[in-house]
Amino acid sequence: MDPHLLRTYVTVARLASFSEAARELGYTQSAVSQHIQALELDLGAPLLTRRPVAPTAAGERLLEHAGPLLLRLDAARADVVRMASAPEHGLTLAAAPTALAARVLAALPAAGVTLRVLARDAIPAAVATGTADLGLVDGLAAPSDPLRLPDVAPLTTRGAGEEPVCVLLPAGHPLARRPGLRLGDLADARWLDAPDAGLPLAHLRAANGGHGFRTALHYDGTDLHTLTSLAAAGRGLTLLPRSMATGVAGTAAVPVTEPRVVHRTELVHTGAPRGAAARLADVLTG
Repeated sequence: MDPHLLRTYVTVARLASFSEAARELGYTQSAVSQHIQALELDLGAPLLTRRPVAPTAAGERLLEHAGPLLLRLDAARADVVRMASAPEHGLTLAAAPTALAARVLAALPAAGVTLRVLARDAIPAAVATGTADLGLVDGLAAPSDPLRLPDVAPLTTRGAGEEPVCVLLPAGHPLARRPGLRLGDLADARWLDAPDAGLPLAHLRAANGGHGFRTALHYDGTDLHTLTSLAAAGRGLTLLPRSMATGVAGTAAVPVTEPRVVHRTELVHTGAPRGAAARLADVLTG
């Protein structure tokens, strides 16, 4: 399939409009229609209904493939451009908020750094497509176990640290004075669902056999201060790395004693980092 035609199709399907897609892509509406017709002819199946503009069953299936295919093409282009270009003076680091431990912040160069705090799942794609030189992803894992990352491009991952995890409770919570807690005992508690700020509830469910941990409040953001303030206000529990859960005003950080899980951070990059990116990578993984 011609990737230009595929990109046109994805844009039309997303906007549900040939004219809007033409405006976004910088084509004429006639050219967009020709792209769709050529793609449908190539695949031997109608991909869109015209009134209203919506994917057919075959079109829906193509959309499932199109995102990863186009991302992989963008990643390939960025990788080649990166290898051919002169080394840059600065670096861009993409990171999940809970991956930004004190040692990471202390290791950043004094100048020339762009720090992008992103949703956890967006970091591998940012590195693959060249919008970030390095990525820091994190998650809940058994000690020394690697994280499971989406396959968006040939990426190199290197362990960058592990630490215990704690449940963050309001200071007046009945369990706040416990020396430790079993995660399974909290499966029926009210939890904050903050997949891009704290550790996702999906990770907790996986550690608990795939069930429990109902959502009391969903937080769609990446700001840790907001998340910890919600926990302090009693809006729900959250799980954080020990270094980020300790010392939060109005809360108690109680270690998780069972199962044996840790907060793991991994560095993600393509090829061999150069310049400032190489120096930072060596510090974080050394």
